[in-house]
Amino acid sequence: MTEKILLVDDDNSVLDGYRRSLCREFSLETALGGEQALQLAASNGPYAVVVSDMRMPGMDGIQLLSRIKALSPDTIRVMLTGNADMDTAINAINEGSIFRFLNKPCSKEVMAKTLTAALVQYRLVNSEKQLLEQTLSGSMQVLTEVLSLVNPAAFSRAERARRYIHHIVIAMKLGDPWQYEVAAMMSQLGCVTLAPETVEAVFNGEPLTPAEQAQYDAHPRVAYDLLSKIPRLESIAWMIEHQNEPLPPPKFDDLETPEMRRGAGILRLILAYEKLIHKGVARNEAAHTLALQNKNFSPEFFDALVELDPNAEDGQIRKCRIELLTPGMIVQQEVRSTDGVLLISRGQEVTPPLIIKLKNLHARHVIAAEVTISMPTSKLAFAKGAT
Repeated sequence: MTEKILLVDDDNSVLDGYRRSLCREFSLETALGGEQALQLAASNGPYAVVVSDMRMPGMDGIQLLSRIKALSPDTIRVMLTGNADMDTAINAINEGSIFRFLNKPCSKEVMAKTLTAALVQYRLVNSEKQLLEQTLSGSMQVLTEVLSLVNPAAFSRAERARRYIHHIVIAMKLGDPWQYEVAAMMSQLGCVTLAPETVEAVFNGEPLTPAEQAQYDAHPRVAYDLLSKIPRLESIAWMIEHQNEPLPPPKFDDLETPEMRRGAGILRLILAYEKLIHKGVARNEAAHTLALQNKNFSPEFFDALVELDPNAEDGQIRKCRIELLTPGMIVQQEVRSTDGVLLISRGQEVTPPLIIKLKNLHARHVIAAEVTISMPTSKLAFAKGAT
């Protein structure tokens, strides 16, 4: 089995017994006490299952499993104790969300059955989570690609925001990173109700009329109304709705969670940072400006922003014939029709649907035969049509 199990006790002889009797059936690690267990969870985790003794000096089993839950919510937690009183059991279940509660001494057979059941539960939880993440992320990616063909300026911005957030959530080791990326991908969904020239004007920093400004200011709410109707996307819809303004302090009866507030804050700063970069502000200067305005955000967040150079992995910028475009290239020019309509925004990633669109437009003599692109250096060898 590939899933790791951590057994925790303050008695080395007990841990030795576990290792001898169970190591052939399970991938086991052991920790002598709660502090060592937390160190292992931070360095070697996450674990599929953590089994902890209740009575340990310094940190008891309830405290340990509660902290394990905070570090890794999907970890299945089992309590083992020789003091099986009702209060202990209730506290363990309530505070540590315990999967099973076992009495000492526990036979090899009972422990093996419990670990097997815990692993089954872990796989069920994670398979459902992976299905949700992959299905939603995949569906949102398809929707984003379709919408990017309708309003290229808005949705190329959303794609760039997604790249920044992907880097941020990895650098800061945030849980459930998919929800932040989906929020970025869908952040400009409400712009489908706007005239393309309005979005272009906003993106280029041009002034809007009061009516246009009011329409643009409403686009997060439009996206919220659309996405909140989809099951499991309510929290993402909330993040998108609150993407433009700093959030007020939470009220006691507010329904938003800390994760939702953090996601909305991250999305707001990413979009603000991306806008500054688009205006030509240097990355360090843009991050410094936002850090001064948002002192409630950790310095690590802004450090991670600066670390991501959007052009760091781009190879040489060059012309490429449309029929030789490949997915993964980055368009480095605005592609406009012969009458000046924006068709593809600069910075948009080339995808199969985009290639089809460009080929169709070229066949109708609406655009030129070549576009300016860049691509990751690792792929340049395959771009045989680049000149």
